Amino acid sequence: MFRGKLIRLVSRSTKTWAGAKLISTVELQAKQMQCIMHQDLPSVRLPKETSWKCRRIHTSLRAHGIEEVKAPNFPDSITSGDVKLIKKEGDPVAVDEVVLEIETDKTAIPVMSPGDGTVQKILVKDGEAVKSQQPLFTVNVTGVAPAPAKADAPPAPSPAPAAPSAPAAPAAAPAPAAPRPSGPVEATVVKSKPTKPATAAPQRLADPTKTISGTRTEHAVPMNKMRRRIAQRLKEAQNTAAMLTTFNECDLSKLMAFRKANLEAFTKKHGVKLSLMSPFLKASATALMDQPVVNAVIVDEQIVYRDYVDISVAVATPRGLVVPVIRNAESMDYSEIERAIASVAEKARTGNLSVADMQGGTFTVSNGGVFGSLLSMPIINPPQSAILGMHAIVQRPVAIAGKVEIRPMMYLALSYDHRLIDGREAVLFLRKVKAGVEDPTSILAAI
Repeated sequence: MFRGKLIRLVSRSTKTWAGAKLISTVELQAKQMQCIMHQDLPSVRLPKETSWKCRRIHTSLRAHGIEEVKAPNFPDSITSGDVKLIKKEGDPVAVDEVVLEIETDKTAIPVMSPGDGTVQKILVKDGEAVKSQQPLFTVNVTGVAPAPAKADAPPAPSPAPAAPSAPAAPAAAPAPAAPRPSGPVEATVVKSKPTKPATAAPQRLADPTKTISGTRTEHAVPMNKMRRRIAQRLKEAQNTAAMLTTFNECDLSKLMAFRKANLEAFTKKHGVKLSLMSPFLKASATALMDQPVVNAVIVDEQIVYRDYVDISVAVATPRGLVVPVIRNAESMDYSEIERAIASVAEKARTGNLSVADMQGGTFTVSNGGVFGSLLSMPIINPPQSAILGMHAIVQRPVAIAGKVEIRPMMYLALSYDHRLIDGREAVLFLRKVKAGVEDPTSILAAI
C-alpha cells in the first residue's frame, strides 16, 4: 500500500487511434506511482490522443501506522527537561493534542500527537529528565479522531410536592374570665423574703482530651523543574550579589489623569489600551540610559555595559514566575510597549512562552501592586544587576505647598548589586523614574 494520498487516474479516452500502441501495464503502474509518490521516476511516453488527469482525494491512508515522537531540539542554554505526562497509554488523541510536556528551567514545551489515533506506548516516566531527540512515545495513527465526550445526562425531575394537608382545627377559645366581684375588696398583707439575683450557670469547659474533628492531612508533591530553577537562581542571587534596596515614592495624580484623558483616543488609534505599566517601563528605560551602570553586569572581572535596554517583565503563572523580555525598550513609545506587553501576557496566559521569549534581559520590573503589596524588597534576577519593584497605589495624605492633600501614592523599591552600583547611581535612577511617571507628558506618548 502506498503511503501517500490516493490518486484517481481518469482517462478521458479509453480508445486510441488506429495504429497506436496500447499502454502496457508496466507503463500504467509507473505513471500511477509517479503521481502518488511525487518522485522523479522515468518518464512514460503516452499517446497524444490519450490525456491523463490526477485528482487528489483526501484520505487518512497516509496517516496510518505507528509513529514515534521524539523530544525537540533544545536551545544551547538548555541541556534537558523533565517530563510531565498529560496522557497515558491507550488514551485517544487528536492531531496536535498535547500528550506530554517537557518542563525546562524557563518554560514548558508541549509535545503533541502527529495524528488522530491512540497513544500506544509511553517510553519515558513522569518526572524523568530527557534530552534532545530522545524518543518519548508512540502513537497508533488511525486517522479517526476521538469521539467527543458525552454530555452529562440531565438531572431527574424532582418529585412533585406533596398535596398540602388539611388545615388543623383552630384551638379552642379560652374560657371567659370570671366576673370580678363588685364592692370593696379587703387588703391582705403577704410576708415575703428578699431573694438573691439569679446567676447564670457556669459553662462546662471543653474536654481538652477530646479529639478535634476535621481533617489534618498532609501531602507532598515534587517540585517541577521551573520551580527548582527559580529557587536555585534566587538563592544564587543572594549568595553572589551584595544586594541593597533603596526606596522612593511617586505621586501618580498626573499620570492617572493623563491616562483617563487619553485612554479612548489611544485605544482607537493603536488598538491597545493605555495601562500604567508602559509609562513605568518607558521611564525605566530612559533612566537606564541615563545611568548605564544600572544596566551593566559583572562578567568575571570585567564590567559589561549595554547600549540597549531589554526589560524583563515579571508575570505570575500557575507554573511559577516567568520573566518574558521586552527588547529595545529604549526605542519604543507607549503604544509599542503596550503591544509588546499584550503579546507576552497572552503567551504567558496560554502557556506558549518560548525559551527565546525569556532569554536575555538587562533589567527587571516587577509589579507586586496588582496583588496589593504595599512595600517589598525584590530579589535581583541574575545575571542582571538591578530590579525595580512597583507596589499598590494608595490614597495617602501628603504635604503639597504647605497643605495636606490626599494623593494616589506608590512606593518604588530598587534592589541592586552594591558591588557594581553605588548608592548615588541607585538614588539618581529612582529619581529619574519618579520624574518620568509624575510627568508622563515629558516622554513621547505617540498619541
